[in-house]
Amino acid sequence: MSARLRRIIAAVLIPFAAAVVVGLAVLWPGGTPGHERTGVGFDRQTQQATVTKVDRVDCKSVNVGAVPPTGDTSTAEGSSAQQRATGDCGKATVEVTTGPDKGRTFTEIVQPDATRKLTSGQQVIVAYAPDAPQDLQYSVTDVNRRLPMALLAGLFALAVVAVGRLRGLMALIALAVSFLVLTFFILPAILQGSNPLVVAVVGASAIMLIALYMCHGLTARTSVAVLGTLVSLLLIGLLGSLFIGWAALSGDTDDNTGLIHGLYPSIDMSGLLLAGVIIGSLGVLDDVTVTQTSAVWELRQADPTMSRRALYLAGIRIGRDHIASVVNTLVLAYAGAALPLLLLFSIAQSGVGTVANSELVAEEIVRTLVGSIGLVASVPVTTALAALVVSADREPPTPLPAGTVPSPTGRGRRRKK
Repeated sequence: MSARLRRIIAAVLIPFAAAVVVGLAVLWPGGTPGHERTGVGFDRQTQQATVTKVDRVDCKSVNVGAVPPTGDTSTAEGSSAQQRATGDCGKATVEVTTGPDKGRTFTEIVQPDATRKLTSGQQVIVAYAPDAPQDLQYSVTDVNRRLPMALLAGLFALAVVAVGRLRGLMALIALAVSFLVLTFFILPAILQGSNPLVVAVVGASAIMLIALYMCHGLTARTSVAVLGTLVSLLLIGLLGSLFIGWAALSGDTDDNTGLIHGLYPSIDMSGLLLAGVIIGSLGVLDDVTVTQTSAVWELRQADPTMSRRALYLAGIRIGRDHIASVVNTLVLAYAGAALPLLLLFSIAQSGVGTVANSELVAEEIVRTLVGSIGLVASVPVTTALAALVVSADREPPTPLPAGTVPSPTGRGRRRKK
């Protein structure tokens, strides 16, 4: 890279990197703030346990009532209650295997219509309620999935390293660093009351710098990808802030966000929604900007005589194909995550306008469209930056030794003496 080009890129990126470091230092939390556990959702004490045996018993013998709270057995709820009372229930004996009550056993009743069945030898997660009666302090809340999840993560890491070699290993390290930034900076800082948007911008910028330079090296093309990602993130932040406010999206739309708001009322939930949009778009943005930058660089190497305009137009043609696939991927990813919700609206036979106007779906629409606009904008922005930089990256000609006469460049024949 030429010295002039190196100075230009450094003049842009060094102040940006310094601002990110200052932001991390100023906003760095002292840890997750403590609070008294509510015992609701994830906010409760849990331990690991093992199902030692499961017996089949008559539901009536374990006091599974046949009458619903409403007293009406003609409804779906009432019919389900009757089935629970007349069927066979599972009576599971569960042994706590971790914590101060290790070795303690309790009984868990599994009703006939339960979606999760317990089997002997199964590893489970149990919740502990210290204020409950002695025989009701423990209850099964979930299955212990640590072994299959760890195995899947190992297979993923093996596949990445096997295909990517050293580059794949660096990508895994960058992924781990990104997770650490998210866990030890972004989440605790938001819980301590810092502005979610500012925290997300600083955290996402730190992740971007670490991940891109670690995976692709400290080169001019990586720096161009960083600049393109930064511009696109700023656009996503501005559009997200505008439309989240305009659409009056509160960010408090389900049990989890409601619990967060109840535990930490000072958190700006709409700001938290915007922070999620920015962080969620970052990974796909990295892909687009790095690909576009590499495409322009390869075009330049293939034909060093290409002008900036020709490089830009060729890069845009490549980018159009990339846009079509990436936008479709992003939309389908959000649609897949919201599939159960969409099924509920389908069952209710709600119109498209009604569904789109509901805050639950409107959040996903804004999240998807704002992120997609940022992705689309990243293609011309990054391509233009790459074409500008790679065209300016011309090393000065090597000076000739003193007294040397430059060779002629003409194509005429020499005259015979």
